[in-house]
Amino acid sequence: MPLSDTAIRGAKPDPSRTIKLSDGGGLQLWVQPTGAKLWNLAYRFGGKQRKLAIGPYAAIGLKDARDRRDAAKRLLIDGIDPSQNKRTEKLASEAQKANSFEAISRELLDKKRREGKADATLAKVEWLIGLALPDLGPRPIAEICAPEVLATLRKVEVRGRLETARRMRATIGEVFRYAVATGRAQGDPTGALRGALTTPQVTHRAAIIDPKGLGELLRAVEGHAGAPEVRMALQLLALTFTRPGELRMAEWTEFDLVASVWTIPGKRMKMRRPHRVPLSRQTLDLLSEVRKISGNRTLVFPGARDPKRPLSENTLNAALRRLGYSKDEMTAHGFRAAASSILNESGKWNADAIEAQLAHVERNSIRRAYARAEFWDERIRLMDHWANLLDEIRNQ
Repeated sequence: MPLSDTAIRGAKPDPSRTIKLSDGGGLQLWVQPTGAKLWNLAYRFGGKQRKLAIGPYAAIGLKDARDRRDAAKRLLIDGIDPSQNKRTEKLASEAQKANSFEAISRELLDKKRREGKADATLAKVEWLIGLALPDLGPRPIAEICAPEVLATLRKVEVRGRLETARRMRATIGEVFRYAVATGRAQGDPTGALRGALTTPQVTHRAAIIDPKGLGELLRAVEGHAGAPEVRMALQLLALTFTRPGELRMAEWTEFDLVASVWTIPGKRMKMRRPHRVPLSRQTLDLLSEVRKISGNRTLVFPGARDPKRPLSENTLNAALRRLGYSKDEMTAHGFRAAASSILNESGKWNADAIEAQLAHVERNSIRRAYARAEFWDERIRLMDHWANLLDEIRNQ
């Protein structure tokens, strides 16, 4: 007699044995001593009695269990073992998940971690990948085509986030190229999307690049009435023209004050290569002043709330705002543009030496190979000249 939901719900377990209730056609509900109720299908294949586990009641209801029984019967008519077919489908599903866009993107992130990429870089890549996961995550990467990627990028683009969409395309392309390298995709469809997205208008970081304006800024910084370490951080940015993050996360162990050189480890550099900064007399004097405040700390510029975390770039930019400089006039990063512009316009220095001090990597690999000395002697003279020039324009 076929089962009913009422009979199933009313079935009581026997602590000593499994009770098997038949619905017909081999479909059985096994009531376990624990009270669990499981659907199973008894059938014969190749002359042997076999069992197909369908799943628990009530996650699988009576109608659904009968539908699965009928599907298994159709397989038997075609000469297919339902149990083996279930195992094959499970393996295919697992393989599909292992070759999904999400799985491969996680592998790529793990690879970047092993390579020692900066935490900020990893966080940015993970964030960009996360924007694509709702659409592309579960898809087998080999089946994803260019229009599908474009549709995902359009969702970001229509919100006005043009630069994010552009970077997202590049990151998705990196995932595909990793999949190609590991034999799980035939190509990178993002290459076909060049020109398909709206090109964002490039906005350069605000900077004061004329000597007179820079002198006024230096005088304003010197009169900064806030925390002295903020004032000194801005002054060191002017003297060294490193990237703000390179200075903010600097540790005292990186400085050789006897040899007058600051060596920034590659893991903190944008191009992932160690970078040396010659220290002028003015810079050494300023560092001696900073040491009185944070010399017992790991970081040269620890945060006010947590000394294990660096001073934030927002703090530096906020100080510039309090000094009367808007975000459209000057940023912490702007000291680099000021140094580059003034030094190049002076005509006194080799442009390659300036680029080397800015830690801009020569893209021509052959030329880079012949620049091993990195113009070090000239950069020492350049940094002394720059510090003296800042003194001069500040005192005018």
